[in-house]
Amino acid sequence: MNELLAPIATYYTDKLRQFGDVPRGVDWNSPESQALRFEQLCKLLPSNSPFSIVDVGCGYGALLDFLAERFDVRMSTCDYLGLDISGAMIEAAARRHADKAYARFERGTQAPRSADFLVASGIFSVRLTSTDDAWDAYIRETLAMMHASATKGFAFNCLTSYSDRDKMRPDLYYANPCELFDFCKRTFSRNVALLHDYGLYEFTILVRA
Repeated sequence: MNELLAPIATYYTDKLRQFGDVPRGVDWNSPESQALRFEQLCKLLPSNSPFSIVDVGCGYGALLDFLAERFDVRMSTCDYLGLDISGAMIEAAARRHADKAYARFERGTQAPRSADFLVASGIFSVRLTSTDDAWDAYIRETLAMMHASATKGFAFNCLTSYSDRDKMRPDLYYANPCELFDFCKRTFSRNVALLHDYGLYEFTILVRA
């Protein structure tokens, strides 16, 4: 793991130990806001056909709970791989989903295989002391990896630079949605959607192959 991400892994491991495998354990305020984020990301997914998916920054595997409920995923319909930089998160996810034969979890940042879809929720928000330039480079490198590994598309979210200035924190990264939309459109695909209308101080981008 590189020097940029090592303190982030520690940050999330500490959150998990403090709160457990609940939304606050991955630094979200509530189950409702977590589910709302998943709803945006999952607009990329098919509703009536099998798919494979890599969940980058899977935490304790909350997206898999969401998929099981909303998409009725099971062995015949889904091949799921969760990646996370925190070993403690991977252990928690594996325990939580030990009954799901179609799911596995690995520590890491790079997809070890291609999949229909890659998604990332929240991995670009906490930057701690990283500079804007270093964090922006990390985002773009990660998106390039997701594009290279996804055969049908990928989706991610970021905190928005349109957030209220008095509520913005120096340890969080607020991305410019217009710049990332333009980057994705010019670099990865003609089929790009920017979602910035779901009531949170963030946005979601869907990139379809």
